[in-house]
Amino acid sequence: MLGLAATGCASNDLTRLGMPEPITDQAERVLSLWQGSWVAAFAVGILVWGLIIWSVIFHRKRSEQLPPQVRYNMPIEALYTVLPIVVISVLFFFTARDQAIILDTDEPADVNIEVVAFQWAWQFNYLDDKKENGGEVLFSETGIPNPDGTADPSTQTTLVLPEGATVHFDLHSPDVIHSFWIPEFGFKMDVVPGRDNAFQANLTDDSAGQYIGRCAELCGTDHTRMLFNVEVLPQDEYDAWAAEQQQAAVTADNEAADAVDSEADSTEGSGAEGSDAEGTGSGAADAEENE
Repeated sequence: MLGLAATGCASNDLTRLGMPEPITDQAERVLSLWQGSWVAAFAVGILVWGLIIWSVIFHRKRSEQLPPQVRYNMPIEALYTVLPIVVISVLFFFTARDQAIILDTDEPADVNIEVVAFQWAWQFNYLDDKKENGGEVLFSETGIPNPDGTADPSTQTTLVLPEGATVHFDLHSPDVIHSFWIPEFGFKMDVVPGRDNAFQANLTDDSAGQYIGRCAELCGTDHTRMLFNVEVLPQDEYDAWAAEQQQAAVTADNEAADAVDSEADSTEGSGAEGSDAEGTGSGAADAEENE
């Protein structure tokens, strides 16, 4: 406890107590809740162990006389009941408060992303608005599962985010339950078939870097392959990347449309030639009949 107090509130390996360095405002809130829970646990532990040690030292057996019994001491019985209720109520209050804040999605988002989890990879659809508002897909990033069943970073899709932005995530699964987890976000959310979950993350101004995301729900045989890369870029670099991806998506759509049109034209041409051939044959038959 003295060591924790001496280090203050600085976010380092000791004070984080096993949690990763947070890169969102929500993760910092989760970290504060985590630290507060540990402080409460340490306080209760010190109290309990202190009473045990005090009883061992100062109430050792000194004679055959039976010590005073407190089985029906109402103040002590009430303390045993009230104190745990108070501790649990305090923890519940802060947990419910932080959960409501973390799951709030009313703030306008700078980036909207639909996360599609499927066996055994991820697809990230970048939208022009929230899915509930009818957002259309601007471009997509899709992972490719390895045929040999291993996790290969080179085939994992990359989730690219802008530094210091508010990002809205819509979660969807077409097959089984998955769980979208970026450890530096401080929490995870299930991706449930038939139910679209959503949350928002406010990335901090110093969050630029590369991270790893994963599925945190046992979703089948190749669950361990469901990894993805996360890259947080400065805003100007992200804007350039997004514009390039959007232009590439438009070009691909145009090429696909041209290919469909060419195929349709080719099919129509073949049909016209067949009709002419049938017409010639009918004329010859009529000529023979007239003769």
